[in-house]
Amino acid sequence: MQASKFWDNIAERYAKRPVADEESYQKKLTVTQGYLQPDMDVLELGCGTGSTAIIHAPFVKHILAIDISAKMIAIAQNKVDAQSINNITFKCTSIDELSMSDNTLDVVLGLSILHLLENREVTIAKVHNMLKPNGIFVTSTACLGDSMKFFKIIGPIGKFFGLMPLVKVFTVKELVDSLTDAGFSIDYQWQPKKSEAVFIVAKKVA
Repeated sequence: MQASKFWDNIAERYAKRPVADEESYQKKLTVTQGYLQPDMDVLELGCGTGSTAIIHAPFVKHILAIDISAKMIAIAQNKVDAQSINNITFKCTSIDELSMSDNTLDVVLGLSILHLLENREVTIAKVHNMLKPNGIFVTSTACLGDSMKFFKIIGPIGKFFGLMPLVKVFTVKELVDSLTDAGFSIDYQWQPKKSEAVFIVAKKVA
């Protein structure tokens, strides 16, 4: 799979790269933790090298964190082993391949992932099914349709030459519509700047 190879190739560099906007990242962590409880089961989609899962782990019962990159998962596993964290399970798999019973999860994290998927609607519908009534879907998504419409042209070229992964171009409104159409209500929405990712906490309508 070309996407997994791309992320495998950059895993080491990605792990060493500092957070681009630390202030915004910390705010997103704080808002998310306001929804977390000690008895919760959490799924993180596209967990990368596990940094966010590790930060949230003390606040929940268990986190299943998945990613398509085996090298990203290996780095993440090394981190939790070094810190003796025992309530995170890392798994190398895709969202499409993940099998999860309906109405079993309290929270799903989809951070910097929806714009990298071929069909966000399919994933959002799957997340909705997996969540319990009133369950929470936390997303942080680059909506390039509001600021970089030209990416629709250069993105496929970069993907063809292996220079970048698949990146879908859509607007914040289109993302919100995808969530509400799937049966979510928007509980929280924040975007530091128009050119930056939109952070949304969506609640499954019971």
